[in-house]
Amino acid sequence: MRERQRLAGGIETVQTLEQDLADGRELYELAEGDADMLADILATLEKAAARAAKAELEALLSGEADTNDAYLQINAGEGGTESQDWASMLRRMYVRWAEKRGFKVEEMDEREGEEAGIKSATIQIKGENAYGWLKSEQGVHRLVRISPFDSSARRHTSFASVSISPVVDDNIDIEINPSDVRTDTYRASGAGGQHVNKTDSAVRLTHDPTGIVVACQTSRSQHSNRDEAWKILRSRLYELELQKRREASDAAHQDKSAIGFGHQIRSYVLQPYQMVKDLRTEVETSDTGGVLDGDLDQFLAASLAHDVGEARA
Repeated sequence: MRERQRLAGGIETVQTLEQDLADGRELYELAEGDADMLADILATLEKAAARAAKAELEALLSGEADTNDAYLQINAGEGGTESQDWASMLRRMYVRWAEKRGFKVEEMDEREGEEAGIKSATIQIKGENAYGWLKSEQGVHRLVRISPFDSSARRHTSFASVSISPVVDDNIDIEINPSDVRTDTYRASGAGGQHVNKTDSAVRLTHDPTGIVVACQTSRSQHSNRDEAWKILRSRLYELELQKRREASDAAHQDKSAIGFGHQIRSYVLQPYQMVKDLRTEVETSDTGGVLDGDLDQFLAASLAHDVGEARA
């Protein structure tokens, strides 16, 4: 049904664009130089051109799992409170981006920092093509700013890594040997008072062969959290398999997307000037506030077009 809706939507878009062009030609002939009428025709065609550009970009979302929902995991890098605060800022940025698109966001796991921010967090983003849009965000993100946690007001550089994986359904078979997975339970973090979880309901899974660690504490039930953690683990292993396929077709992929400090994909500079720059596509903007408030589409679109162009080359 999802595939049918996607195809029906594509057909409707093409038919609407064709009708707009036909109407524009007829109105142009009838305008006979009338300035107001020509201005209206131009405005209509500009809107049609914008819809065509959007449709062309969405047509690039043709990967194996691009239509799926996505798990997004953020981990603070070295640097203590400053990096943990940066990780929290990144989570807010992606949540705001998702909300602006009408996507649903569900918190799966969170490890709070000692003073501020988060050590790590996992969220699920539900929406059409969520994974396809976000998959290029995987990598290390770098922040340069005057730290609010430094009494000397010095400039700090912080790092946080972002991992993206598609939510997989039962139609995709991911074989996992249970003996390869180590399970730990712990008390979920809470807001305090009566909301503090008194039992070890949170679940953490460690896949020994790959070193992948996932966790879930979204429910008060350990059984429910265990089920969700296994879903996230299957998702991460599926993304690992997709990455292996991409590496097989493009030997340079590992250098482009490796998650490790020194391999940052985007820099967010707040001091001494305002600039967000993607280091893969060279797209940049001085509207740092807008980007941190979720205005990511220019970066996502450029990365998507860049990746598809490289694959075709």
